[in-house]
Amino acid sequence: MTTTNEAVLHARQVKQARSDRFRPYFVLAPAFLLTIGILIPFFVAIYLSLTDISLRSQNFSFVGLSNYAAMFRNPDFYHAVGVSLRYSLWTTGVEMLLGLGVAMLLNEEHRLARVMRLLLTFPLMVAPVIATLIWQLMTSPSVGIVANWLRRIGLGEFQWGAATGSAMFSVVIIDVWVYTPFVIILVLAGLRGLPAEPYEAASIDGAGPLTVFRSITLPMITPFLLIALIFRLMLSLQEFGIIFALTKGGPGDALVSMSLYSYQQGFQFYDLAKSIPVMFLLYLVVYVAANFLINSWRRAQSHAAGE
Repeated sequence: MTTTNEAVLHARQVKQARSDRFRPYFVLAPAFLLTIGILIPFFVAIYLSLTDISLRSQNFSFVGLSNYAAMFRNPDFYHAVGVSLRYSLWTTGVEMLLGLGVAMLLNEEHRLARVMRLLLTFPLMVAPVIATLIWQLMTSPSVGIVANWLRRIGLGEFQWGAATGSAMFSVVIIDVWVYTPFVIILVLAGLRGLPAEPYEAASIDGAGPLTVFRSITLPMITPFLLIALIFRLMLSLQEFGIIFALTKGGPGDALVSMSLYSYQQGFQFYDLAKSIPVMFLLYLVVYVAANFLINSWRRAQSHAAGE
C-alpha cells in the first residue's frame, strides 16, 4: 500500500513539474502572438515603403530609398511637420498647465469639488470627432451658442476654422476641451495620494503656499505629470480626427499635419509609396519623444521616493 501511495505521489510530482515547466510559455503565448501580429504588418510596411506601390495598380516594383528622398525634397512635407509640432506643443502645453491648475483647485473635500470632479469626466466619454461636430454647431453663426455670446461682446465675425489665422486656435480649443480632463484626473490621483507628513512639517516651519508647492507638491507629483505628458504628447503628434473633422486640413493647407499629409498621399492621390515613409518618420519622432519622457519619469519617480 505504501509503495502504491509513493508511486501516485511521484506521478503527481512529475505531472506538476511538467506543468511548471510549460506554464511560462502559456503565460507568454498571448504576448508573443500579439507581438507577431504587430511586427508582421510593420515589416510589410517597411518593404512597401521601398516600392512604388499605388492604389491605381496592383503591380509594383522595388525602388529603394527613392520615396524617402522624395519626401525630404518636398516642401509640403516640412510644412506638415511644422503643423504637427505646433499643434502638439500648443495642445500639450495648455492641457498640462490647465490640468495641473484645475487639479489643485479640485483637491478639496467640498460639494462643488465633488460635483466638478464628476462633470469633468464627461468630455472623456465623447469621441474627438463627435466633440468637433459639437463645437462646429456651437460656433455656427446662425444657431451656435458660442457665436451668440461673441456677438454680444462685439466678436460675432470670428472665423474659427474658416480662416487661416484662426484655424489652429480652433482645433487647439477642441483638443483642450476633450483631453484636459484626462490630465486633471491623473494629476488629481497623484495629489490625493500624497503623504500628509511633509505638509505638516512645512506648516510648523511656517512655509508659504508657493514654497510648499515648489518644494513639496511639485517634486512628488512630477511622475504623474510626466505620465500625462507622455500620453498627451504621443497622441497630439499623431492627431488626425479633430483636424480632419473640422477643416480636412484647410483652409488651404493650414492644418495639414503629418497624419493628414500621409492620408492625402495614400488615399486622395492614391500613392501609398509616398504615404508610408511619412508615417515611419512620425513613428520615429513619437518613439524618441516617448523614450525621453519615460526615462525622465523613471528619474522623477526615484527622486520622489527619495532614492
